Amino acid sequence: NMSRPRRALLAASLLRASASTMATCETRTVPFVLVGAGGVGAALLEAIVGARALHKARYGIRFSALAVCDSSAAVSGADAAGGLSDAEIAALIAHKASGGKLASQSGAVVRPAEQDASVFLESLVDKYSKEAPDTIVVDCSATDATVPALLKAATTANMRAASANKKPFADSSFRNFRELCLAPTSPARVRYESSVGAGLPVIAALARVVSAHDAVTLISGSFSGTLGYVMSGLQAGESFSAVVGKAKELGYTEPDPRDDLGGVDVARKALILARTLGMALELSDVVVEPLYTPELAELSVPDFLAALPTLDAAFAAKVAAAAAEGKVLRYAANVRPPAADGTGGGSLKVGLVAVPASSPLGTLSGSDNLVEIYSQWYAATPLVLRGAGAGAGTTAAGVLSDMVELANTRG
Repeated sequence: NMSRPRRALLAASLLRASASTMATCETRTVPFVLVGAGGVGAALLEAIVGARALHKARYGIRFSALAVCDSSAAVSGADAAGGLSDAEIAALIAHKASGGKLASQSGAVVRPAEQDASVFLESLVDKYSKEAPDTIVVDCSATDATVPALLKAATTANMRAASANKKPFADSSFRNFRELCLAPTSPARVRYESSVGAGLPVIAALARVVSAHDAVTLISGSFSGTLGYVMSGLQAGESFSAVVGKAKELGYTEPDPRDDLGGVDVARKALILARTLGMALELSDVVVEPLYTPELAELSVPDFLAALPTLDAAFAAKVAAAAAEGKVLRYAANVRPPAADGTGGGSLKVGLVAVPASSPLGTLSGSDNLVEIYSQWYAATPLVLRGAGAGAGTTAAGVLSDMVELANTRG
């Protein structure tokens, strides 16, 4: 027979276990403020609503959109404390899809014309830091005006930040990057996975290598789906002008193809990886080789496209020269950190390279992205990440994963 003290102890233990189980089953609300309601932002909102059941069952959380903002306005729900309802989110997505502006939404808080966008966005973060201290600031915009807001979130107790926007991490100073991403509290407070490879876990993989004190010797990769498509076309025997024209017709390039062919977007992504390694570089330090000559830089878009055939012979010769050595052309970024023994200052170059056709980068085709990480333990065979590196849905998936991780991390 069980003694009375033992029965009492068992009853108390069962009560504690029951209370613990009930607490575990409770759904915890995780507030967030979204900046940027365009393609990626809208896809993120749709993904959050679609994942309600999964998030509740597996993680015990429910994301609540306190506000959706852009540089001109902010929209919150009818129930300010409860956030936007799923019906309100659906209506907002439809409004944006039809070409509507956030500022024209009923109840929108519109930025005063005389107020700078960065001040407006920072003031919103400041407001929610007081009203909902556990807020995650999510940046799906394409502006550097979010830098103060992200810094506020990164340095305010209990707030966190997730971003798909490259500019705060590349166009802003290394000092800002260090405060955002390299502080001791950063892993628990700031995630920026989708700023480099959309949904590819490039930053996460690199962070694991760094945290293991596995010295990185080289990061090489193709970070542009557009330029990957162009390189595949050249390898298949198409002329440079023809494949660029086709890419533009398919909507793979920006309205001005030089925005892609200039390599600046690739340079931003490579710089983010270099800075993640601790390399104190600015965007101006990146050596970038555009895929067009200086003479074509100032032409109008129609004149630029008309002049592209003048580059065909040069590219055909480069393709042939590479093929003669068993290589193929790729537009790649190469990040070389300073040597462990202190020799060499490191370098960051973006441009056309010839790589062995059988290498991971050489076998890349189409618009996929690929990153190779060489280190002490990944010397002979690099750590390779490959897959879709663009698209609103893929990028939104990367941001949502970051949000879930932040929601379940305390820092």
